[in-house]
Amino acid sequence: MLTTRMRMILKKLMLVDSPLTGKFLAQLNSVTARTTREDIRKLDGLIRQYGAKVEAVVSKGYQLIIFDEEKFRDFLHTIVHLEDQKNRSISQLPEDREIQIIRRLLVTKDYVKLEQLAEELYVSKSTVQNDLKQVKDRLKFYSIKIHARPNYGLKLQGDELKLRFCMAEYIVDRTHGHADHPHHPAIPSIRKEDFVAIHKIIMEQIKQHHISMSDVAIQNLLIHILIAYERIKDGNYITLQSNELEQIVNQSEYEVAKRIVHNVERHLQIQFPHSETAYITIHLLGTKMISPVEQASKLQKSLVAPDILPIIMQMLKKIDEEYHLGIQHDKELIVALGLHLKPAINRYKYGMNIRNPLLADIKKNYPLAFESAVLGGIVIEEMAGSEIDENEIGYIALHIGAAMERKNFRTGPKRCLIVCASGFGTAQLIYYKVKTEFRDNVEVVGVIELYKLKDYHLNDIDFIISSVPIDKDIGVPAIRVNAILEKSDMENITSFIQDQKSISIYFQPQLVFLQQELKNRDEVLLYLYQQINQMGLVPENYLEHVYEREEIAATSYGNLVAIPHPVTPQSKKTFLTVCTLKRAVDWGGKPVQFICLLNVQKDSKEDLQGMYNLLGTIVNSETIVQRLIQVTDYAHFIHVLEGIS
Repeated sequence: MLTTRMRMILKKLMLVDSPLTGKFLAQLNSVTARTTREDIRKLDGLIRQYGAKVEAVVSKGYQLIIFDEEKFRDFLHTIVHLEDQKNRSISQLPEDREIQIIRRLLVTKDYVKLEQLAEELYVSKSTVQNDLKQVKDRLKFYSIKIHARPNYGLKLQGDELKLRFCMAEYIVDRTHGHADHPHHPAIPSIRKEDFVAIHKIIMEQIKQHHISMSDVAIQNLLIHILIAYERIKDGNYITLQSNELEQIVNQSEYEVAKRIVHNVERHLQIQFPHSETAYITIHLLGTKMISPVEQASKLQKSLVAPDILPIIMQMLKKIDEEYHLGIQHDKELIVALGLHLKPAINRYKYGMNIRNPLLADIKKNYPLAFESAVLGGIVIEEMAGSEIDENEIGYIALHIGAAMERKNFRTGPKRCLIVCASGFGTAQLIYYKVKTEFRDNVEVVGVIELYKLKDYHLNDIDFIISSVPIDKDIGVPAIRVNAILEKSDMENITSFIQDQKSISIYFQPQLVFLQQELKNRDEVLLYLYQQINQMGLVPENYLEHVYEREEIAATSYGNLVAIPHPVTPQSKKTFLTVCTLKRAVDWGGKPVQFICLLNVQKDSKEDLQGMYNLLGTIVNSETIVQRLIQVTDYAHFIHVLEGIS
């Protein structure tokens, strides 16, 4: 049988073309090296009959060798899939057990004893007790508590509305398409024909009322209606305050919900209480709508609610001031955020859960977009009074990432503006020298005097070449040159165009601390703070700002990497501080062994895209991270990084 740990080991070995150490694999599964050796032995014995083997490489670790591609491919498509289905309810990972416990408690009407849970999960009673600590933390999100009654066991207690939101999140398998029937004990009496009929009712109403909904939103609404049906049958009803109910009834979505409920009642032969129609309305209000790209590109302001547009413009202004992404006036982004934020604020208002299955991938592959979204979330909280959690931040990051990709997609040379105060002759000399030397890479759009710069529209300018100092932040990178261009000036321009910077610029030897013995996240942060504070690089209250950022969302990005940083810039210069650990520590639920404390200069005008790209490359490479956490001196550390293409 392919266990959960064995699957994790196989997955990691398949992702790299070089050996992975047993220590690295043990940390991924949060087990001992001895347990990992036993898992690898069993994995090797299993996959040898399917065209592959796990080979031990002396002093380097373990590597996957595939000697029969066809057999191994068949194994991945059949054996693994079948075992996933067969063993879905049996897990060896704490996170999976926590989900199983929540599901069990949600679907039972009676108390459940610890002994029952331990028996069902094939673990000890003490293991279940440890898992329950995390289960309680998960349930806090829904304001649900676990009531323990002596000699009876455990039972969930909470508001009916929150219990349903929790059910929709944890008990329904959404891994299949919306046309499938979601078999689960929470909705046992729903037949496939009922599922199809209710789906049809929803589709008819949203088409008739011209409501745009994503496929996922439609499926979520369907699931919530099915859960409501089962709960109503058991006598569990939604209760809403009169003022809340009045607000909901006055929404245009309420009429749509009434029609949906009326048709569902006829089909299922059941009466939905008045409050249940309001419940369906809440889901329509919290629906993430979609809009055709061609409509969005025209910035039809009717698509963006008037109370939402100022929030979007302020958050994009802040993001561009901080990260210089050049996306502040992206019309498609403005509309996309407008369509997302209105329902997002409604979700917060009514306590609705939203799960982002792409969150880990977004954080790992688009760290800069995610950090920009975190800053945007702070603006939303300040202006709308709505708390934006990590899942919502992930969705906002998707929109920002798309805008960044659109900006990068623009082909052609970089557009440059020349600023010169030495007269027409000098300006023309710089103009033609740059055009001659960089004819294929730079489009010089014009020459301007410094005093006119503040009135110049810079949206389509990539950078400025200036023979005079530019003191104000203009939101565009500026390269200072001599009035008569010298060799060093040309090299600086070339470096900017090609985004070439030495790795050592980012990683200074006095700021790299390798193979440290620190026990937890707090010890790591305190240690790094003490180092940079002694150098006079950060203020005394620096750690408060770092923890403020961690409270929004953990800065662990997977692959043993964390990139903590203050929620707003606190330093007078941009620098990275690196710490590697002998043993991984828990960081927001993920093991971490490579920490890069990021500090960006206050009011920075720097183009930091190269630095962010480098950090993104590190986060995405198991091989690079594994080598970095093994090195013991700065020279070898830099040597590993210089191998990054």
